[in-house]
Amino acid sequence: MRMYVMSLTCFLALTLTAGCAAARRQPAPRVDAVARAQVARALDDFHDAASNADERRYFARFAPEGVFLGTDITERWDVAAFRAYARPHFARGKGWTYRATERHVELSPDGTVAWFDELLANESYGPCRGTGVLRLIDGAWRVAQYNLTIPIPNELAKDVVRMIRTPTAPGAEK
Repeated sequence: MRMYVMSLTCFLALTLTAGCAAARRQPAPRVDAVARAQVARALDDFHDAASNADERRYFARFAPEGVFLGTDITERWDVAAFRAYARPHFARGKGWTYRATERHVELSPDGTVAWFDELLANESYGPCRGTGVLRLIDGAWRVAQYNLTIPIPNELAKDVVRMIRTPTAPGAEK
């Protein structure tokens, strides 16, 4: 009987310990909802700053190691290179306007990393998609990677690929 009680006590202690550890790893639903809303506000501010050609505010939204991937295959910019590209446009008051029409945000178990996908509306390009990663740095969500794409309907994909494929394009078949 004593062995049974000791085994049961050990089992309960391990179960409680494991349960507590799992609870610590997963943000509480309320915390999760607050963090998702904060990420959404950070992304909305990111887009608003670009639309208003606000260089300081736009680039403050990036993490130090941030990367922006544009719609062209050659557009992979770290923050410094992207800022150098954007500065003359922003200085003339010319930004770019993308408005999120749908957004999905997920969080890492410790609540310090978020990844997202969003559908965007743009006057020139029409529907676009943004995807990326944000990191929580000193209490603020910062863009570690943003990837802007123009979704191509499947029925047009082969024609589009044929139009953009050249023998010198990165990744083109030889």
